[in-house]
Amino acid sequence: MRLAKYLAHAGVASRRAAEALIAAGRVSVGEEIVTDPARDVDQHSRVALDGKAIAGPERRVLYALNKPVGVLSTARDTHGRPTVVELVPAHGLRLYPVGRLDADSSGLILLSNDGELANQLTHPRFQVPKTYRARLGGGPIAADRLQSLRTGVQLEDGLTAPARVRRVGPAGANTIELTIHEGRNRQVRRMCQAIGHPVIELQRTRFGPLRLDGLAPGAHRRLADAEVERLRALARRSPGRGDATERGAL
Repeated sequence: MRLAKYLAHAGVASRRAAEALIAAGRVSVGEEIVTDPARDVDQHSRVALDGKAIAGPERRVLYALNKPVGVLSTARDTHGRPTVVELVPAHGLRLYPVGRLDADSSGLILLSNDGELANQLTHPRFQVPKTYRARLGGGPIAADRLQSLRTGVQLEDGLTAPARVRRVGPAGANTIELTIHEGRNRQVRRMCQAIGHPVIELQRTRFGPLRLDGLAPGAHRRLADAEVERLRALARRSPGRGDATERGAL
């Protein structure tokens, strides 16, 4: 097994983050610092991170969490602020968030120790759709503004891919449901700002086939094997293009 994949399966980090750890010279095999993520290793290779031995692949798990506003989508915070990892009992496993929701946003986020699956679910080339409900400022939203979101919005980092958008509530309401498959930094907020309707409240309601339904704020549940397999199948089916990594789509 390649070293980066070994680290990901051990729950150390996602595949891409593992590659960064290796490139930084923090990973050793035996007594040798290794900087090649393609180095072949197995359970007998004595792999270590920062001098601490890695036991090998953990049992892989995936949790769904309804992230409250004010909680950070990171494994740890140097300023002591609450994180999503603190809301899910790890039982000795090294969990980390799959993708990001910014601190001011709420809703469905996944946590896992399966780096390979995390990469598939967040990498834009796999085109896994994510749906958000946004309450917007700027008064009632005109039909042409919604159409702009559907055809693509010009941002400072380029034109966005077409989004699926519908109005939620009666005509003239200022709440929309929006589905994207890209993962640009704070993308939903920037798209809405670009059409003159800044986001007041933002919640992720779906991640691929998973729905937030029935999960209270701060609550979590472990996904069933069938749900995990549906996520894997979705990523395998997705044609995908591009090679940018999700940095937080909100």
